[in-house]
Amino acid sequence: MSEVFGDFIRALRSADIRVSTSESIDAGNVIDLVGFDDRQTLKDALSQVLAKSDDEKQAFAETFDTYFSFEQFKERPSAANENDERERQENEEDGGGGEDGDPSQSGSASAPGGGGMSGEPQGEPSSANMDLAALLERGDQAELQMALAEGARQARLNRIRLFTQRGMFTRRIMENMGLDGLNEEIERREASGNQRGAESLGQAREELRGQVRDYVEKQLEIFTANSGRQLREEVLAQMRLSNVDRSDMKIMRELVRKMAKRLIALHSRRKKVARRGTLDIRRTIRANIEFDGLLFHTVWKKTKVDRPKVMAVCDVSGSVAQVSRFLLMFLYSLQEVLPAVRSFAFSGHLGETTDLFKREKLEEALVEVLRDFGGGSTDYGQALMDFEELALDDIDHRTTILILGDARSNYGDPRGDILKKIHARARRVIWLNPEPRTMWNSGDSEMRRLSPYCDKAVTCASLKDLERVVSELLRSAV
Repeated sequence: MSEVFGDFIRALRSADIRVSTSESIDAGNVIDLVGFDDRQTLKDALSQVLAKSDDEKQAFAETFDTYFSFEQFKERPSAANENDERERQENEEDGGGGEDGDPSQSGSASAPGGGGMSGEPQGEPSSANMDLAALLERGDQAELQMALAEGARQARLNRIRLFTQRGMFTRRIMENMGLDGLNEEIERREASGNQRGAESLGQAREELRGQVRDYVEKQLEIFTANSGRQLREEVLAQMRLSNVDRSDMKIMRELVRKMAKRLIALHSRRKKVARRGTLDIRRTIRANIEFDGLLFHTVWKKTKVDRPKVMAVCDVSGSVAQVSRFLLMFLYSLQEVLPAVRSFAFSGHLGETTDLFKREKLEEALVEVLRDFGGGSTDYGQALMDFEELALDDIDHRTTILILGDARSNYGDPRGDILKKIHARARRVIWLNPEPRTMWNSGDSEMRRLSPYCDKAVTCASLKDLERVVSELLRSAV
């Protein structure tokens, strides 16, 4: 049962339901409490533990119903009953039916699992070859379902990933259920002249194959529900922002939103980092007063790690037109992760966008920022002068300055002296450049003159790079 439950958790994760290890343990405890007697009770109980939002609850309900569906085998009369009915009709036509008919012509099989075919020789095949044949002839849906589940487990169907693997897994499951023995039984009946019994069993085999194929396709749908989209998101997250097509903007917006939610979950609470090896004398003495000063309990010094005060400056000029939209989306998301963030945008002149991001929705805010500050020729000197006037007095030892831009200033003075002042006041200055490092000092790039006043200057060309930088920023902020 633990393996089935583990696969169910994987199916939920494939359906975009985030399930942590602790939640999986809680769900196991819920199963122990409510049991399996009532399907709806179990479903409701697990939903309370594993689904956190309305969307997740809807996805959970669909996944639960699909995963624990037991309708792979449609009700059909057993092969034995079909043959008995056929024999009865033939005997009536020949005048041999009824109670006066010859018992030897009744067509019923006396041996358990014998197959129930008329004209069948008395010699019984081995039980190994007759298992699946007897199962099909009895038409026991529960037994067929159990055999299918066991065959799927042995074939490791939960590892199916591609649509092209359907045939392979169908064949493996059929073999695990006893396909070879079934084929031998069909051949034995054909060789013994029991053509009708062989045809009936062959038809049941093809029906079984179709039902197994349907089961495989359902499992493929369960375990790969969002694999195509997830693969696309993974590729886009690592792709250079300048290479992202406009048709992927919707996916990129969702990726930025998810990135922000992950950062919020990781860094929303204040943290304390133990400085192991540095004894806190006062707290240690206070903790051991009841022991007359004997140090039974030691208390180590801790450093409080809180969310930093951030000022983010984003270049939205023509030279970074391809990536400026994504950088602004990133700044917009920072508002949720870091409530104390102030954001600025510039191409020539620089202006603050903090209130705009708080007031407007993402799309409207992007259009307004690009309209007011984008499209012009880049002038880092003027932008830093404007930033000095707007924000220099608010920079202190807790402030992190985050600059997103390519440092191309159209051969104008980049005013490195102002960045030097900012660096002297701020806790640190981080420059995120969307260009590869080999392009930093080419043409009108001023990275050589500006990077000495940065604590860190890194290439940041993808969403993965952005997430890594911000996560590091939050982890190390004091």
